Amino acid sequence: MPPPPPPPPPNVSDKSNIGGSQSGRVRSMGIPLNLGLHVITVVLRMRVIQRSMQCKKGPFKNTDKSQTTLGWKMEGGSGGGGLVPISFSVEACRQALTEMIIVDELPFRFVEGEGFRKFMLVVCPKWVGIPSRWTIAKDCFNLFISEKIKLKSALRGQRISLTTDTWTSVQNLNYMCLTAHFIDDDWKLHKRILSFSLVENHKGDTLGKGIELCLHDWGRPKILAITLDNASSNNGAISYLKKKTKYRRDTVLEHEFLHVRCCAHILNLIVREGLKEYEESIAKVRGVVKYVKSSPQRWDTFKKCVALEEIKCKSHVCLDVPTRWNSTYLMLERAGKFRKAFDRLEEEDMCFLSSIGDDDDDDDEGDVVTRRKSKKLGPPNASDWDKVRLFEKFLALFHDATLRFSGGEYVTCNTFFSELVNIKNAINIECEEGSPVVGLMASNMKRKFEKYWENMDNQNMLLYVGIVLDPRYKMRYLDFGLRKMYAYDQSKIIDMSWKVKNAFIRMYEAYIQNEEGSSPQRTSSPREDASPSTTQSTNRHAALMAQFKQELQSEDSLESRSEVDRYLAEKCEDEGDNFDLLNWWKVNSVRYRILSKVARDVLAIPVSTVASESTFSTAGRVLDPFRSSLNPMMVEALICAQNWLRSSSTPISLRTLMDEVEEFEKQIDMGM
Repeated sequence: MPPPPPPPPPNVSDKSNIGGSQSGRVRSMGIPLNLGLHVITVVLRMRVIQRSMQCKKGPFKNTDKSQTTLGWKMEGGSGGGGLVPISFSVEACRQALTEMIIVDELPFRFVEGEGFRKFMLVVCPKWVGIPSRWTIAKDCFNLFISEKIKLKSALRGQRISLTTDTWTSVQNLNYMCLTAHFIDDDWKLHKRILSFSLVENHKGDTLGKGIELCLHDWGRPKILAITLDNASSNNGAISYLKKKTKYRRDTVLEHEFLHVRCCAHILNLIVREGLKEYEESIAKVRGVVKYVKSSPQRWDTFKKCVALEEIKCKSHVCLDVPTRWNSTYLMLERAGKFRKAFDRLEEEDMCFLSSIGDDDDDDDEGDVVTRRKSKKLGPPNASDWDKVRLFEKFLALFHDATLRFSGGEYVTCNTFFSELVNIKNAINIECEEGSPVVGLMASNMKRKFEKYWENMDNQNMLLYVGIVLDPRYKMRYLDFGLRKMYAYDQSKIIDMSWKVKNAFIRMYEAYIQNEEGSSPQRTSSPREDASPSTTQSTNRHAALMAQFKQELQSEDSLESRSEVDRYLAEKCEDEGDNFDLLNWWKVNSVRYRILSKVARDVLAIPVSTVASESTFSTAGRVLDPFRSSLNPMMVEALICAQNWLRSSSTPISLRTLMDEVEEFEKQIDMGM
């Protein structure tokens, strides 16, 4: 029996035979045949290329890594963009990986993870040398050094204001955060962390020395003000810094207005003083909120009660945190909306009444109301809920003021006086006309308010100058607000108005002196071979010209001081929704040459230390219990670099650009 004939050779022109089982698999998946074959062809070609790259004699072994490929580049946040040529660069990949580690707060061991390495093999097969954890740690620190050099160059010639606060890590180490606030030459507000360093203790001299060392490391930038909380040790830090920097040439008014007390912290003290009388009612609300959030079963039962009462509210109840009165306000405000649900919960949950307060012994102490008093107090009654409703309305004003004081992306110096007037009027009204409940609270708040904001020794006049530098308000609004606050004391109105205007004028005069002192003066000496008569004649001419220049400088000084009068005499700007304070000063800086410099420095003063306090939340994530072995130098590098990378762009300094142009011209002259 003859053997069977061999199978016919495949028809190369017949595309249906290409891929064999793969084409059948493509048909079974419902994918168009042409598309499926194209994908299979690409995959096969990639396998051939990869194998040839592994082979020493493969044609793709020595590929040009600088060869560009087309890639999609995003433009803005709208999803637009276009195709651009992109070349492979190991340096660019390492730079991007380093920034990702810093910005996303990833551990260094992330780069050695199996999943990450597999992902990079697919995304970028050309990058075969992915760095180890030790290498990426070095890259992070080198990036910190390079970004620090850029920022130090941008801060050259800038006058900055500072905020600082301290924090204790899980390593039981004391850290101090120092943040700089300034407005650049393009009138953009910036905040940059300058230091996140160790301090031995919280004593005033220790903090002052830490700030001084940090400023020395940054080239001793010019300082206008430092915002701190009301801890007594901060007074010692301010005294130390004044003593060390009082007589520098770039110091304004011998640092008379250096110390700014955190307004948000003062508000916290005022509200806590008012809430002391009603801590029992607040503790009852806290007890029921904690009960429903203590387990999933209780939370489900509470949600059923909410549904039965048909309460339409997107927000949920929340528990407050120690030392933050505004979180207590939010707890009361939200709990009041679910009052009916809590009343129904007494009927639906048999353990509700007997279990409230069981876990309160584990709570931290030191918050607005002593938490241990919520032990077995039971749920709030009708009187307690009525008090909560009154608290909510009255405390809303303080909550809104705290949010405005805590802003970091906009100017806050010009908001201080307006909030001060509103709070003072609200307290006076409640003391005179309010209900007994709120009236007692307002009376306690008034005593604390007068301690901090009616004692002239505790106030910084630059916060009042900030409202004058707002062209919508000026001195007119200041006098109007003072009449609202002190209608019963005309002498105090006149005294406060005079002190603010006097501080305003003195600031301008100080800036005029700094401007004249920084202007270069050319001096010439007579020729050595000149005759005595010629030398004597030259000296007389030089003396005459010196007197003439002095007279011109005096006229220029008078003209500069008149900027204050011209600014205050002009009518106030209309307060529109789109009014941009910094842009107004940018446009009018030509008209007010000296005044605009004062405005740029004063308006950058923050009225709260929230910018430094918010850094501690980042530090808590960087120094979590799983990364507690990081040394302090690396912690500072990670936190500072993250802050700098997340900023939109490095501020442009016109002084730096002018210095570079002058240096370039010098090189050209030397070459000629």
